[in-house]
This record gives sequence, structure tokens and C-alpha cells, in this order.
Amino acid sequence: MWKWLLAAVIFLPAIEIFGFSLVADRIGGMNTLLLTLLTSAIGVVMMRFEGRKAMEDAKLRTNSNMVPGTSMVDGLCIFGGGVLLIVPGFLTDIVGFTMLFPLTRPIYRFLLLKWMKKNIKNGKITIFKR
Repeated sequence: MWKWLLAAVIFLPAIEIFGFSLVADRIGGMNTLLLTLLTSAIGVVMMRFEGRKAMEDAKLRTNSNMVPGTSMVDGLCIFGGGVLLIVPGFLTDIVGFTMLFPLTRPIYRFLLLKWMKKNIKNGKITIFKR
């Protein structure tokens, strides 16, 4: 776990700086800055819209006495995608947008559920029932 975090702290900024320099060479420094601000603003708006839909779906499922599992996982994906869009950088923007779009979100939902099942099975995550 720590080595993945260390690798992300070291390599992610390097990749983002490289991406900024490539984009700045193509479209100019000011346009790159404006593009970064625009993707952050679009991310905030999308996160609010998609998050609201996920919360409504979770409420609907709860009121129907159903477990809102996929709605909650979608909410986690939406939150993570929104955070990635707010963080400046083009790689994080690409991943953030794919986490927010409903057509590509099932990929992340599948990976997150697979990770959760593995950790529940290994005892790293504990579920309490009432």
C-alpha cells in the first residue's frame, strides 16, 4: 500500500508536468491554464449533477426496501472523479471524466466492487449488520 502511494506521489506530478508542457507547446501557456480551469469547472458541475442523480437513486432504492449498493458505489466513483477533475492535470482529468460519465462508470464500479470483495474476504474490511 505504501509503495503505491509513494509511487503516485512521485510519478503522478512528473506525468502531469510532462502533459502540461506538451499541451502548452501545442496551444500556448495561457490557453493551457484556461483549459485546466475549464475542466475543473466542468468537473464541479458534472459532479453535482451526477451526484444528485446517484443520491436520488439511493433514496428510491432505500424507500423501496432495497439495498442501494450500486448507487452507493456510483456515488463513490462520482466523488472520486470530481476530486480528480478539481486537481490540476490532464491525466487526472481524463480519469476523472471517465469516472463521471455514466457510460464508462461501470468499469470503475466493477473494479471497486472486485477490490471490496477481495478485502472483505481477506478480513481487511468488516461489515456490521443490524
